[in-house]
Amino acid sequence: MVLTLSGQRPVHALLGHALPAAYDRLAELAPQAPLRPLLGTGRRGPVPTVSECGLCRPRRGVIEAFARITTGERLRALAFRLELGADSRWRCAALDIGPAPALPGPAS
Repeated sequence: MVLTLSGQRPVHALLGHALPAAYDRLAELAPQAPLRPLLGTGRRGPVPTVSECGLCRPRRGVIEAFARITTGERLRALAFRLELGADSRWRCAALDIGPAPALPGPAS
């Protein structure tokens, strides 16, 4: 998910790893690349990295998790839900990313 939301991998790389609603949400978020480094044209920035994760198991076969993603000095939150399918494979069932950080306004 981090690679897709940072513009490094296409959404279809997650086919089979996400249920339809989560895949649709990824397809909605991916063009915005909310985890992409904020740099000028042609400049390469730091790669987004997972700095911390946490989870809870509200019931058998379900994991609700979060990840703190750092890109340089920026910090974003990613929340997601994994569900165990009848085929014993874990798939993303839902995801959300915290609001975009406010950009600095013009100096007064």
